[in-house]
Amino acid sequence: MNNSELFISASEAVQCIQSGNRVFLHGSAATPITLIEAMQRRHAELKNVELVSITNLGNVDFNKPEIRKSFFFNSLFVSANTRAVANSNDGDYVPIFLSEIPQLFRKSILPIDVALVQVSPPDVHGYCSLGTSVDIARAAVDTAKIVVAQVNPNMPRTHGDGFLHTSKIHALVWDESSLPEVDYSQKVSDSVEKIGRHVASLIEDGACLQMGIGVIPDQVLKNLGNHKNLGLHTEMLSDGVIPLIQNGVINNSQKKINTGRSVTGFMVGTRKLYDFVHDNPSIRVMDISYVNDTSNIRKNPRATAINSAIEIDLTGQVCADSIGTYQFSGIGGQMDFMRGASLSENGKPIIALPSVTSKGISRIAPFLKEGAGVVTTRGHVHWVVTEFGIVDLFGKNLKQRAKALISIAHPDHREALEKAFHSRFKSSS
Repeated sequence: MNNSELFISASEAVQCIQSGNRVFLHGSAATPITLIEAMQRRHAELKNVELVSITNLGNVDFNKPEIRKSFFFNSLFVSANTRAVANSNDGDYVPIFLSEIPQLFRKSILPIDVALVQVSPPDVHGYCSLGTSVDIARAAVDTAKIVVAQVNPNMPRTHGDGFLHTSKIHALVWDESSLPEVDYSQKVSDSVEKIGRHVASLIEDGACLQMGIGVIPDQVLKNLGNHKNLGLHTEMLSDGVIPLIQNGVINNSQKKINTGRSVTGFMVGTRKLYDFVHDNPSIRVMDISYVNDTSNIRKNPRATAINSAIEIDLTGQVCADSIGTYQFSGIGGQMDFMRGASLSENGKPIIALPSVTSKGISRIAPFLKEGAGVVTTRGHVHWVVTEFGIVDLFGKNLKQRAKALISIAHPDHREALEKAFHSRFKSSS
């Protein structure tokens, strides 16, 4: 569908943005690159425009000096193409649970002047779909003074909370660009393969899964082919779920809410995933304030949350968003699901991480780096997995936790960790 009477150019559409405005950018695979680039071309005539967003994908540059002069990037979750700006004087990061970001818009804590989104073409009733990313975008389009939509036939029409009538959109721009793709199925290390097998061994038949982002969740999924009656209630999903859904491993039959349907807030993957979810009534893409609500997560029995970390200290404190004071990503939904899974009947909150960094530095450390953010507190951590094994910290005291974590650290670092243990606890046992 491309009725030329309905559509204007991207340059015309972004003329509504004024100096001093706060502009929401749709995220992940729905990043409206054409609209963002058109907005950036106006940098010479704009100043003090605040941009708010979670993860952005695609070839869009926020780090050019001339762009920085006009736009302040107030990130709600830092991604690769916003990292440099978020760690500069021309940007910053808002620490917040993913489940609570919609409140920033709905309660006018961060009121939105203009929302730039990417949607599917309207159906016969005039409804577009927010497609791959409903997450925080639902609240943004509901509260923004002006909504500008990049209408793309490559955007899947997804079921759930993402429908948006054209009468609510102030400007429509036709664009047929390919959606950004991320492929997690590339060859991975032996360590990641082992972690995937370890985590899969913790997952029971009938479990309801939440998977984080990256190669570890993908490896876990590859090891679930013989499981039965799994469910899916997750903030995001990727290609790894497709064969499990098609083969009936994920059938959502044991869930207490959204029985028979997979639930997510957004998705990132390849074109195969975007085609799979298109007009697929078995998958509901929902407002993140619903998906990540702990009270909803806990309703499904055996909720199993699988998340990763940058580092973890010997008491179990998890840093997952920063490297020292350098903001790398964000809190996201890790705590939403770690807490929800722990409260679920027979639920399992799991932190899975390689024992060392790519440079051989131990991710299990005596102390978190100075300035590091604690995303998941030691009171919330239960299962921890590395390639060297599995430990459960729930109910363990500080010394017991430290000993357990040392047992799954890389052998090259265990002696140093033992010395740190004795120094801290003045104990020889």
